[in-house]
Amino acid sequence: MGSRRAPPRPAARPPVELVVIGASAGGVSALLTLLSPLPAGFRLPIVALLHLLPRRESRLCSVLSHALTLPVREPVDKEAIQPGCVYVGSPDYHLLVELDRSFSYSGEPPVSFARPSIDVLMTSAADAYGPAAVGVLLTGANADGAEGMAAIRARGGITLVQDPADAEVPTMPEAAIARCRPDHILPLNDMPQMLLQLARTGGAR
Repeated sequence: MGSRRAPPRPAARPPVELVVIGASAGGVSALLTLLSPLPAGFRLPIVALLHLLPRRESRLCSVLSHALTLPVREPVDKEAIQPGCVYVGSPDYHLLVELDRSFSYSGEPPVSFARPSIDVLMTSAADAYGPAAVGVLLTGANADGAEGMAAIRARGGITLVQDPADAEVPTMPEAAIARCRPDHILPLNDMPQMLLQLARTGGAR
């Protein structure tokens, strides 16, 4: 009898290299709950985007800086993404991740009635990082983020959505669940541990 070939092993997942978070209504409180438990030395860069009112200075960076152990800042155009930092978007501009893993801003029209748009950020992160990206979608009042989460999932990344029953406003999580069948649907309080696990293990589904 001829020898049998062993079945092929599944391809190893690449280590997670970026976490992209989107939220809208109720998002400041949700971000604080999600990010406050992360310790100094957490290795992954995190990009957090909330729907912000145009032509008004955002206090999000200041609020997060006072509450988190990790450094927080608004990126400048063409800034290279660094590990262990929380980046927050600016009002009235789309924030994008470029293929060279730097940031850029765009004044293109709103997407899903939002600028900055979560869809724009997440889709660009999916293009730049592929399966090394993690998308997280939290509470919010519209469907922005659903297409971006679908892009991350289509390129092999990992998707986490807040359980709609746990969200202050469930519309955004519900839209993402309907659009992309995310890998994990979790209460907000369980998400920090998931991020810690993904940083340690690379995130096998």
